[in-house]
Amino acid sequence: MRPSQLRRQTGLTLLEVMVALLIFAVTGSAILKAAGDHLSGVVLIQDITFATWVANNRLTELQLSKSWPPKNNEKGSEEMADRTWYWSQRVEKTMDDELLVVEVTVSDNEQRSNSVTSVTSYLAKRSQQ
Repeated sequence: MRPSQLRRQTGLTLLEVMVALLIFAVTGSAILKAAGDHLSGVVLIQDITFATWVANNRLTELQLSKSWPPKNNEKGSEEMADRTWYWSQRVEKTMDDELLVVEVTVSDNEQRSNSVTSVTSYLAKRSQQ
């Protein structure tokens, strides 16, 4: 046998290189999708957090208000985190005349077509002092 026939080939074949590239491409695509899903989830959590703060602020305003009962279907807006949030409140009676259910729904558009969150609380009539 000749010495050139005894040497083993030490490089990668074209098929092996293509399989390795396929594995890297599939892995890279999965990582990019996971990162994108994570970022959209973070933005959603941020929006829900700010919208909940807006709703809680409105409920606190109602608790501190001296007028009773609060208006049903009242709407307004509030600036928070360099954005305008639009809230609307729904007031319902309970069996107790001095206790109401108030639901504040917060949206990120003026038409209030896309609700980000909704917070429901009970509101008691303040005693006159």
